[in-house]
Amino acid sequence: MEKIKAWAKNLKRQTFILYFAYKDNRVPWYAKVFIVCVISYAFSPIDLIPDFIPIIGYLDDVIIVPLGIMFTLKMIPKDVIANCEMKEKSIIKNGKPKNWVVGVLIILIWSMIIFWIMKEIYLFLNEEYFS
Repeated sequence: MEKIKAWAKNLKRQTFILYFAYKDNRVPWYAKVFIVCVISYAFSPIDLIPDFIPIIGYLDDVIIVPLGIMFTLKMIPKDVIANCEMKEKSIIKNGKPKNWVVGVLIILIWSMIIFWIMKEIYLFLNEEYFS
């Protein structure tokens, strides 16, 4: 279990490094495009293999995302990676910045979706019973 936790922590660390590398002007444009693709795939709800398929559904996230991060890090100059690692360590040590506006917006969107689903279920059930 400790090995999995260490692996996940390293993956999170590398994601921060990619974020800082994307903002660096020394990174080539094609690496920036690849960074956007890898991060977008990692956070996208759409996968090559849907997550509801047992075991195999999560396998693509466990293989594709780390491979994408590995290939992307190879495209970035070593001095940029070293600089980004220092920034990442500083952020982790000082605490991650929190964006409350985005957090509230996400909660609001999910609340609206849940409300809409509940309303549709309610209307469906009332239509079934009263028809």
